[in-house]
Formats: sequence, structure tokens, C-alpha cells
Amino acid sequence: MPSNSLVILTLGDVTGQRALDYVCSKLRKLKLLYGADVVIVNGENASKSGGLDGEDAKKLLSAGADVITGGNHTLRGRRIGDAMEDNPEIIRPMNYPEACAGKGYVVIPVRNGIKLMVVNVAGQVYMEPADSPFNCVNKVLNSEKYDVCVADFHGEATSEKAAFARYFDGRINFTFGTHTHVQTADETYLPKGSGFITDLGMCGPVNSILGTDPDVIINRMVKRDMSPFTKADGDIKICGACVTINLDTGYVTDIKRIQYMENN
Repeated sequence: MPSNSLVILTLGDVTGQRALDYVCSKLRKLKLLYGADVVIVNGENASKSGGLDGEDAKKLLSAGADVITGGNHTLRGRRIGDAMEDNPEIIRPMNYPEACAGKGYVVIPVRNGIKLMVVNVAGQVYMEPADSPFNCVNKVLNSEKYDVCVADFHGEATSEKAAFARYFDGRINFTFGTHTHVQTADETYLPKGSGFITDLGMCGPVNSILGTDPDVIINRMVKRDMSPFTKADGDIKICGACVTINLDTGYVTDIKRIQYMENN
């Protein structure tokens, strides 16, 4: 890897306890495999109890995650507020109310003293109420000192994610979407040098519907059977993207989609 490049590995929504354990067991291997300097993991669905428990967040950090981003489920986790206070690398959408636990961005030192800022926002379209992701990110970009910026846009609408990435083209080096649990094949190099992918997909069971037992979803749709959601069994697949950023120009030079699976 050239010394003037930064390689960032980003993983999509970790869905359920089995997926969490699998990601934790493979994270350092993946970091070596892709030559990543930094690992960012969306952990908002990782815990058995729903959301992201404080202890599970710390497991991800201990396993090799440098930053954990969140979404609309993050704050449902037990003791997540305490974990965020102790570990600023655990973030949640910054366009949530200021009274919420934690922060919506973090600046961390990476190789050769480079300052990487990771921001996390939630969409407004088809999502729970949130402030404008455009306005709040603008304020942070204007007030913080950083060399490279990456954004996790946790949202439902593809158009909103694309608009955000293009609005911040040249200011946020790489924007990746999360939340839908479906990886998109649209990795894009934007006109001013930034990179974008609409959704990383999920880290979760292959034989599932968005991580949930297919029979539960099918019965809801066919029979209106409102049984509780249960996580699916079977092999786990890790989905995400690895991006290379030229530190001299700030341009994204490579985006690789990732789908990684071993027999469990």
C-alpha cells in the first residue's frame, strides 16, 4: 500500500448475536486481508436484546473495530450510554436530539498522524423524526479539524443517501449507506473526488429476510401472523466495502464491495 494512501474497511449492519460473534472472530483477519488502516462497523442491531448493548459494543472494539456507528436502534441497547461515555469511538446519528446519549461524530488519529473524522447521520425519509442531516454535518465540517472524513448515512431512501453524498462531494471523502441490510452494486466515484455506495448490506445470516427467520416474515405477509421476530439460523455473511483514499489529493482511488463468508 502506498504511504500516501489510507485504506478504510467499512462493514454493514451487524445483525444479531451470532453475527456479532462471527464478526468479532474475523475482524482482524479481514483487516489484514484488505490491508486496512481503519475499521468502521455499524453495530446498531448487534445485540440479542435489540439495539447495541454496552458490553457488545466493547467486544467489537476489542476485536479490532476502530469506530462503531449506529442508527435508529442503537439507543435501545442496555448500558449503551455508559459505553459511549467511556468510548467516544461508539457514535450514533448526530441529527438526533442533543439530550441523547453519546455523540454523532468522532475524530481519531490514524497512520502518520492523519486525523480521520467519522460522522453518523440518520435519514429523514421513511424514518423516525430527525433534524436535517445536511445542516448538522455542515456545522461539524466547518468547526472541526480533520484530514479525511467518512460518513455513515443510516437511511431508507436511496435518493436521500445519494443527495447527501453529492452535496458533500469533495468535503466528505467517502459516504456509505446502512440500514436496508441489502448491499447495492453502485459504488461510485463522484466528480469532485469523493466515493459513495448506497448501502453496505448487513453482516448476518444468509438464509434470512434482513436477518430474520424467513418463516416469520412470510407468515406475517401471508397470514397476518404477528409472531415476534426471531433471528435466522445458518451461515453468516459479512458485507461491506473497502475504500482507498489518496492523502495528497483526497480523492478516492478504489472502492471494493465485500462479501465474506466461511462455513460456521
